[in-house]
Amino acid sequence: MASAASAQTARAAEEKSEDIVVTGTRVVRDGFQAPTPLTVMSRVDIENSSPTNNIADFVNELPALAGSTRPANSRLNLSSGQAGINALNLRNLGETRTLVLIDGRRSVASTITGLVDVNTIPQSLVERVEIVTGGASAAYGSDAVAGVVNFVLNKKYEGLKVSADTGITSRGDGFNYSINVTGGTSFGDGRGHITLSGEVAHADGILKVDRAWNATGFVRIQDPNWTATSTTPRFLIRRQVGAANSTPGGLILYSSGGTANRLRGIYFGQGGALNQFQYGALTFPSPTGASAPSLTQGGDWQVNDSGRRIGLDPRDDRYGVYGRLSYEVANNVEIFAEGSFNRQEVFFNAGPNLSSCGSASRANVGVAGANGLCTLAGDNAYLIQALGPTQLTGITAVGIGTTAVDLPFRASNNRREVQRYVVGAEGAFTAFGKPAHWGIYGQYGKADLREQLRNIMQFQRMSRAVDAVFSVPGNTSSPIVCRVNADADPTNNDPACVPLNRLGIGVANPAAIAYALGDPYRDETVTQKVVGANLSLTPFATWAGDVSVALGGEYREEKIKGFVPQQYQPIVTANPTGGITTTNLWSVGNFLPSNGSYNVKEAYLETVVPLGLGLEFNGAVRATDYSTSGYVTTWKAGATWQPIDDVRFRVTRSRDIRAPNLAELYQAGSSNSDAVSNPFFPGVGPGNATYGTSISYSATAVGNPNLKPEKADSWNIGAVFSPTFLPGFNVSVDYFRIKMKDTIGTLSAQEIINRCFEGVAAYCAAITPDPNSTSRILLRAQPFNFASQLVRGIDFDASYRIPIRNGDSFTLRGVATRYIDNIIDQGIKGVDPVNTVGVNGGQASTPKWLYRFNATYDSRSFSATAVARGVSAGRYDSGGIECTTGCPLSTTQHPTYDNNHVKGTFYVDFNLTAKMDIAGDGDGEIFFNVTNVFDADPLLLPETGLAANPTYSDLLGRAFRVGFRVKTR
Repeated sequence: MASAASAQTARAAEEKSEDIVVTGTRVVRDGFQAPTPLTVMSRVDIENSSPTNNIADFVNELPALAGSTRPANSRLNLSSGQAGINALNLRNLGETRTLVLIDGRRSVASTITGLVDVNTIPQSLVERVEIVTGGASAAYGSDAVAGVVNFVLNKKYEGLKVSADTGITSRGDGFNYSINVTGGTSFGDGRGHITLSGEVAHADGILKVDRAWNATGFVRIQDPNWTATSTTPRFLIRRQVGAANSTPGGLILYSSGGTANRLRGIYFGQGGALNQFQYGALTFPSPTGASAPSLTQGGDWQVNDSGRRIGLDPRDDRYGVYGRLSYEVANNVEIFAEGSFNRQEVFFNAGPNLSSCGSASRANVGVAGANGLCTLAGDNAYLIQALGPTQLTGITAVGIGTTAVDLPFRASNNRREVQRYVVGAEGAFTAFGKPAHWGIYGQYGKADLREQLRNIMQFQRMSRAVDAVFSVPGNTSSPIVCRVNADADPTNNDPACVPLNRLGIGVANPAAIAYALGDPYRDETVTQKVVGANLSLTPFATWAGDVSVALGGEYREEKIKGFVPQQYQPIVTANPTGGITTTNLWSVGNFLPSNGSYNVKEAYLETVVPLGLGLEFNGAVRATDYSTSGYVTTWKAGATWQPIDDVRFRVTRSRDIRAPNLAELYQAGSSNSDAVSNPFFPGVGPGNATYGTSISYSATAVGNPNLKPEKADSWNIGAVFSPTFLPGFNVSVDYFRIKMKDTIGTLSAQEIINRCFEGVAAYCAAITPDPNSTSRILLRAQPFNFASQLVRGIDFDASYRIPIRNGDSFTLRGVATRYIDNIIDQGIKGVDPVNTVGVNGGQASTPKWLYRFNATYDSRSFSATAVARGVSAGRYDSGGIECTTGCPLSTTQHPTYDNNHVKGTFYVDFNLTAKMDIAGDGDGEIFFNVTNVFDADPLLLPETGLAANPTYSDLLGRAFRVGFRVKTR
């Protein structure tokens, strides 16, 4: 079992004569043990414990990783193009601050934000995974702020290996399979070697939620009796709560003209059948108030089905090929070339088309709003057909809330094709009477990205389709047409417009749906060019031993080139009377092509100096010059001290950086539409306008070419205990502290409007009322070096391997991380820093404890592994104050709750592998894996929609996998 204590555990027992380059240091030196904590997971660990056919899922179970983007939690990453990505996030500092390497070298990113998708790494060739949980920018350059994850491939594989597996959940969904074939052989009397590998994987996905845990109505609701001066909690956590402002076929929220709101509560069922919504005992606000209730407890709380029409897991199809050819052209001089190609396509249900009925094309028509709000004119033909002319007497407008069951769900359908090619030479020679090692390489990577959205609402067309009238006014037997084609203005005619009925279930014309929805996309090509050279030697010795030195340099170029068809781009025109008008807007996407590039030149020097008495110094410095953000120096100083064989102490202090990525620099613009809670309610909001309890928004994200690198100062202090009196036992404890400044960040829409409510003028300036809608705002989101972040915690790693008999063994291992702080300070007066540690309420949360324990019995005929993993309980809201009476005043930063507690999770997995000899000098294995043996629920959150934390949870429940592996020697 690999231990985190030693930097040389990988293959040490098998290949003691081979020098190993350990992640976190460039120095090659026998017997060196790194001062930076290093966890090594072998191929055997992965095969015995991996819950799926993807290594990323296994690595993300380790407690040092928190908040990673995975297919399960990327459903709503529509405009960013990151849906379906499997990325890695050390310390919950953000994936962009974790450097992912393949054999110690960078790989081209799979997104414009610089994320390396682990799906693009040859799964069957991964020999081990090395995880450095400490800053390593001095050794490997930018992005290694939280650490490094290095996937080491088996480049000298001999023989043929075939593996296949298939899986399904206990509910009969989520079917998946993968097939891997790898072969390698030597030639030319052992001087040459060729390795080839190919893999195919498929997952059906789970495109709707039918799990019982998501049907209990576990929701946060605002107390309808609460006021700004109340001393009781503002928010109540309740069950059997559902949305009261929309239904699948439409719910009347308000009516104007005549007796106000006399039609409120009517909702439309199958075929347009009329029903009366039953509000429960607890609603917010009151059903008799000026605003329609948004939530209700009891009554018809289950009628709204939007939470059951979202995806749990994407449909995923991927395949990849990898090849490597090497040849020793002279003694200790080898040239090599390797190449890989990976293609992945994911399809994910991002939820119902809740985004209103489009922007207003005329008064009282198609007003955008939250939760699918449509405002229909009183003479709307479908409204007259449904309610009758008599019931509409005096009515000028009706507001409809709908979850649009007749419309297909919004979907991301991203495709990524990633190529990577490396050529180089490496070798060894004797210098100063000692072995020396050198290497040079050139690398080219290219990622072709199709960020494809499906069934996205085009606001203007939706507005025209919904605004339907009788072709002959007053004649209800005349054909129904779009108003733009029946009014007196011939300039606004749209011959393609098909009227759309949104009042009922099964009533929409498919032709109208095709007219109102579209499939916008953006093509992007990310390219990376790298050349590098490294040299490691031992130039001299001190009284205590050899001094090792590594030095080298690297040149890297990153480039983004984008394309968006004109019909999918927003159109901005100047008005003759001043101001601008934006048309061709989509509910999400609104892509614009991003273009830009940068290059970086780097040189580094690293040394290991023995000082005697068991003390060793490790230091490094790197000079880095970015074409965009300028020059920066990173460095590392560390030491290990082993006073006796049983105990080793280690400490590292480093300065690390992360340079702005292509998206932060050059993103031309993409936007998303959603809704946020309105802290101004019932008062006047942004732009001196009045909004309801929630505000619909459209946010546009753009880059900032003036960004400078983030800087981080890190400490790692720890000890390793390997008692000689207890062979096979190792335990390490390491404290880490990472303090970042000039952190690049972009605030969420909710944070922007909250800060505006608190009087921060800079955020109010980022908000503009939508000139085309009285209930929507426009937001501008741009990254800045505005924040600082402090992360602290303690890592624990213990393992004990017990030999039994006949080569059998029993191994226990536990890894856990106690997070102490993850404090984000926006540096704005009046805005409190936020500590996400102990919060289980979302992807940005950081549980106090993340842990994983496993026990393995290994024999010649079989192996069995049991895994226990989970997260600790925590708070729902980081700033929330829990109270029942005598509560302080509730604010946006510190809201009051009657219950701010969220339970943790605990899962048990089991793997059984039967081993057998195969005639013809081969090995075979058949394995059976059960994930979430006890079918435990996910980490539940009091939210509408998906009532679970998808980042730290198992959403699928109990799942089974069975497969085989065959190897020839």
